[in-house]
Amino acid sequence: MVFIYNVVLIILSIILLPIIIIAFIIQPKFRAGFWQKLGFYKFNKKGQKSTIFHAVSVGEANAIKELVIQYSYRHPEENIVITTTTKTGQEIAKKSFSDIASCITYFPYDFFFSVLSFLYTYKPEKIIIAETEIWPCFISLAKLLKIKVYTVNGRISPHSFDGYKKLKIFIKPVLQKYEKIFMQTSEDAKRIIEIGAKSDKTEVMGNLKFDINADLPQDIIYKYKDELKTNDFRIFIAASTHKGEDEIVLNAFNALKQEQADAKLLLVPRHPQRYQEVIDLLNNCGYLWGRRSENANFKDNEIILLDTMGELSKLYSICYLAFIGGSFSSTGGHNPLEANIWSKPVISGPCVFNFKDIYKTVCEKEAAVIVNNKDELKAELISFYLNKDKYIKFSRNAKTIFNENKGAIKYVLDRI
Repeated sequence: MVFIYNVVLIILSIILLPIIIIAFIIQPKFRAGFWQKLGFYKFNKKGQKSTIFHAVSVGEANAIKELVIQYSYRHPEENIVITTTTKTGQEIAKKSFSDIASCITYFPYDFFFSVLSFLYTYKPEKIIIAETEIWPCFISLAKLLKIKVYTVNGRISPHSFDGYKKLKIFIKPVLQKYEKIFMQTSEDAKRIIEIGAKSDKTEVMGNLKFDINADLPQDIIYKYKDELKTNDFRIFIAASTHKGEDEIVLNAFNALKQEQADAKLLLVPRHPQRYQEVIDLLNNCGYLWGRRSENANFKDNEIILLDTMGELSKLYSICYLAFIGGSFSSTGGHNPLEANIWSKPVISGPCVFNFKDIYKTVCEKEAAVIVNNKDELKAELISFYLNKDKYIKFSRNAKTIFNENKGAIKYVLDRI
């Protein structure tokens, strides 16, 4: 079956070659890692055991970050190889794993020659694949070479499930070659077993993306409150804002101040090179404002510009509500869980494709809200400040999400 699959794959590639070439010319992202994906791999650190972690793109790379870190602590003698499929995934992997990984490269095309070149170059003992990636040739050849393949953080949407069921005759033999399949929920596990996975090889692990901790000591939190003079003010934090979003945030804050006098704003541009641009906006906003780097506090100011590095994740602990930026631009949003872990409700704009799975969960569980425009942002912001019951519900839900999913990393590492 794998032989037939490869023949069909090669024939289709030849037939579609003109379209593929045009796509490569028009979209540079399709060309990213082409030679590696085809099988031209290099690796100088041979002789040690290797474990490969595969993350398709940005979301998966972010999800496995802590898993990879903890695995490397447990197995310092091993080479860690990180692979991605997309260019953006590769960029995130290099930022996240450059200090841990022996190599960061691209996952091979599912041609037998590409896969064999990949496996013989890195000689892994284990391959850990994030979420549900089913590559018939890759999995079959890994099994043939006695390499253990695991799925972690697996999930199957209802739509994908319907598609997989139609292909069950082809997918079932592949799924049965996995050493273990760790799914996010019991529903996900039920679905993958129904399309062919072995029930004794399939387990529910929770979700890696929620396996983070609010571990800031209480005395540090008090220190921040004292330095910023938060008192009884309710701090609205606008985090990781990009170009064009600061104006939207300031407009919403102005509307909020007319309804809620005790509201204050902590504005956090994503990139330091934008500080002057934001300062120019603040100079014309009509409110007293100060810079965190100059020890400004909320007793003397309505707005503080957070222009220091490394404090954002900690300062969620003292805020009342968070807007997560990059979501009214084409950036694709940033991680809402960094605020949710502190039981803070989150509001985001509509563009959150970098964390779409996380947003789906937190919105369904009513720990976050996605708004479509600046008017909806104003309305939701005011609603959270004026409606105490709504605020309490969202805060509790944010904490519940983590309690329900905690322990996924330890569970997987112990089982592997």
